[in-house]
Amino acid sequence: MTIQIPTALLDGSVLAILDSQDMYGYLLTKEIQKHVNVSESTMYPVLRRLQKNGDLITYDEAFEGRMRRYYQITPLGQKHLVEIKREWQDFSAGISEILGGAA
Repeated sequence: MTIQIPTALLDGSVLAILDSQDMYGYLLTKEIQKHVNVSESTMYPVLRRLQKNGDLITYDEAFEGRMRRYYQITPLGQKHLVEIKREWQDFSAGISEILGGAA
C-alpha cells in the first residue's frame, strides 16, 4: 500500500527544506525524494502554487551556460510553515493514538 502525501504536508516539506537554504527545483525534488515517494512532475505544480500564494519567490542564476531557477521562502511562507508544523503535530498525535503500536 502506498500512502498519498496530503498537499499540506508536501507544501510543509518544501517550505521546511527551503527555510534552511534556497534550492533549484531539481535539487529540491531530490531532497524531498530522500524522505517520501514523490515524482518530479508532482513537485513543479507544488512550487508554482506556493509561489502564486506568496510563500515562495524565485530568482535565476547562471550555471554552466544556462540558468537555474532558485526558490526562496518568504516571510509569509515562514508563517505558513509554522501553521503546517502545528497542524502536523496535532494530526500526527491523533493518528498515533489511533494506530498505536500496530506493527
